Amino acid sequence: MHDSPAHPWTVATLAAEVGVSRSGLARRFARHVGEPPMTYLATWRVATAADLLRDTDATVSSIAHQVGYSNTFALSVAFKRCRGITPTQHRAAALHARGLSA
Repeated sequence: MHDSPAHPWTVATLAAEVGVSRSGLARRFARHVGEPPMTYLATWRVATAADLLRDTDATVSSIAHQVGYSNTFALSVAFKRCRGITPTQHRAAALHARGLSA
């Protein structure tokens, strides 16, 4: 997940990667990480997008694809759900914090 956030991960593909059943993976993952694998993946994708928004000039659309979302809207919905702001607002806040204008 960490190395390939854009991969179309499912619980089944993750389980196959590590050689366990889907239910076994879901149970162990939640016990050790504290949340289900797909919830963790969504959070990881948004965190990765946040870093890219802050540290690069890449478009929101290209960042969406880099982290596994099919389009800007899908990333924006996930970003707002996780962070409470849109990707564009996050980028503007990061630029402001560095003393640059958006």
